[in-house]
Amino acid sequence: MKPLADLDFSNKTVLVVGGSSGIGNGIARGFLNHGARVHVWGTRVAAAYAAEEGSDLRDLAYTQVDVTDGAAVEAQAAAFASLDVLVLSQGIVRYGRQEFTAAGWQAVMAVNIDSVMRCAMAFYPALKAASGKVIIVSSVAAFTATRGNPAYSASKAGAAGLTKSLGEAWIGDGIRVNGIAPGLVPTKITAVTTNHPGRRDAALAAIPARRFGTPADMAGPALFLASPLADYMVGQTLVVDGGMTLS
Repeated sequence: MKPLADLDFSNKTVLVVGGSSGIGNGIARGFLNHGARVHVWGTRVAAAYAAEEGSDLRDLAYTQVDVTDGAAVEAQAAAFASLDVLVLSQGIVRYGRQEFTAAGWQAVMAVNIDSVMRCAMAFYPALKAASGKVIIVSSVAAFTATRGNPAYSASKAGAAGLTKSLGEAWIGDGIRVNGIAPGLVPTKITAVTTNHPGRRDAALAAIPARRFGTPADMAGPALFLASPLADYMVGQTLVVDGGMTLS
């Protein structure tokens, strides 16, 4: 076997839902750099991401899709002739105790867990035909308390649970489902912490690696999970957090 041959995604088609910025964008670019044809879905027109820090759509096939709209997801999924890897990285949060309201709770759940299952099911036939891989991006919030964000925590715990359930249900169809639980990565969602000096310093002090993660840090685990190197991994979620949850 040639060195790194298993990480060559040439002639493979990858879709990263939520790949327009942040962690999803880092994962999308990781697959692009390893030869894949990469599609990304986001919520806004492409021009809106052009000047946004942490967003790089160059050489990525971008489509604006509202993943809370079942008909839109089905229509866009039908446009794919084949799919080898599906990365589900969509996610939102509502601060200011909004998640303690019915509207806030439902908005977060609609994106962070309902749409994950919706997208997985929409692409199930294509993934089965290709013996494809699914990577569900949750969060370390799946395993810890988030005092002000019950919907975010519950939805990410649900995503980790869904990874296990789909992993078991679909491996017999040749589809491998695994996941990644990122730690604290500076993105739009985490700016409330990473852009606040006091919170930022406290958060860094709790990370043994003494740095925040980056979107590129999440690309390596995603590439591994989608590769033959992980062929015997089923339904697992890798914690990628610089040691933050060790104590």
